[in-house]
Amino acid sequence: MRDLVIVGAGGFARETAAAAAATWRVRGFVDDDPALHGTVRSGLPILGAVDSVLSMPDTAVVVCVGNPRAYDVRQRIVERLGLPGERYATVVHPAAEIGAGSMVGPGSVLLAGTVLTADVTVGSHVAVMPQAVLTHDDRVGDYATVASGVRLGGGVVLEAGAYVGAGALIREGVTVGARSLVGMGSVVLADVPPGQIWAGNPARKLRDADLTASFRS
Repeated sequence: MRDLVIVGAGGFARETAAAAAATWRVRGFVDDDPALHGTVRSGLPILGAVDSVLSMPDTAVVVCVGNPRAYDVRQRIVERLGLPGERYATVVHPAAEIGAGSMVGPGSVLLAGTVLTADVTVGSHVAVMPQAVLTHDDRVGDYATVASGVRLGGGVVLEAGAYVGAGALIREGVTVGARSLVGMGSVVLADVPPGQIWAGNPARKLRDADLTASFRS
């Protein structure tokens, strides 16, 4: 087993620690909140600030931060650290299913019950929460987030940094643009342009997204 340190100490980070336990030796978390340093979460220590991973050259890293109010933060931390791609772990829960022809990039996490049916491409630093289903020929760009219970029809494209909220349904062949957010429980029947927030059934634009990171396709 290789050592793994998880960036962040919130819910997603702790879920990732549990998912990684079967295949990685999880040393603990790093977080920029000094009040957490030296404390324990889910039985694992908070080892120090995020940048402390730079002094752990033999340890794999996975960045597990972000929420609907700051869903660009994962990319900002990865760019700040500047680590080579081979330093990043790919964490797949033992109860996740990866179908034939599917690929998952470095730094990405698939939590329990995730299903990639066939020929699904998941980029780097992607967060896929429990019970999400990605069907044939879906393509998920770097830094995207797929929340719990999401269902993607065949041939869906989530561009870089997109966020799809819990329980959302995306019609086959639809593209969700870079940096866009789809609200929880939404039913998306048409393409979502980049940098917008959509919600509802059928989903419609609510407003432009307010993010500061520069996403790359």
